[in-house]
Amino acid sequence: MQNDPMANPYGLDALWAAGDLVARGTLLILVLMSVATWYVLVIKLIEQSRLLRQAKAADARFWQSVSLSEGVNVLAAGSAFRLIAATGLHAARHHEGMTEEPVDLHTWVGLSMQRTVNELVWALQDGLAVLATVGSTAPFVGLFGTVWGIYHALTAIGIAGQASIDKVAGPVGEALIMTALGLAVAVPAVLGYNWLVRRNKMAIDRIRTFASDVHSVLLSGGRAKTLGHAVARKALGA
Repeated sequence: MQNDPMANPYGLDALWAAGDLVARGTLLILVLMSVATWYVLVIKLIEQSRLLRQAKAADARFWQSVSLSEGVNVLAAGSAFRLIAATGLHAARHHEGMTEEPVDLHTWVGLSMQRTVNELVWALQDGLAVLATVGSTAPFVGLFGTVWGIYHALTAIGIAGQASIDKVAGPVGEALIMTALGLAVAVPAVLGYNWLVRRNKMAIDRIRTFASDVHSVLLSGGRAKTLGHAVARKALGA
């Protein structure tokens, strides 16, 4: 059986088989970058989706409670919004005697809730640096592999003393695969980073708005249900 004359004898298999330690190491780095990118994308998407579902649950259930204590209890145990409300409620109840210097209730509750909000924000932003790093460095890693491959291809051609098109095009084409792989790794990282940052902003706004509303209720001594109706009217433009 004759071989297909149109079959391409060059590709990733040939690049890996003919590559030296540096070329193979560059390929492995690009593979690891790609795996890290998709892992972070999936994990952060799941995390953001869960937080947004918790925000909807807080809007639907928390503000319909007759008190903050009841509102905390109706939220799921792992909800970020339950953690915020519980932190504020605990700070309000233990305001007296917590510090040697007198601190007013507004400042004490605000600082306590702000620490919790900051921890949630940091958790949301965790991992995004991986996408930013991959998106900015993967093209250069691929370019390095290309330069290294072309150098060795030209060196081999010079030693052989032959510069025909079939001797040049194959090795150079293999080397250019590195650049293509670098771009293929970088593009999803950049697009995913921008997408997750936009979703993060929406989630952070929900967290901070909820914390501000709970803070207001704690300072006013009013019921959660009352503020919930006010927030609803504001959202409807009433």
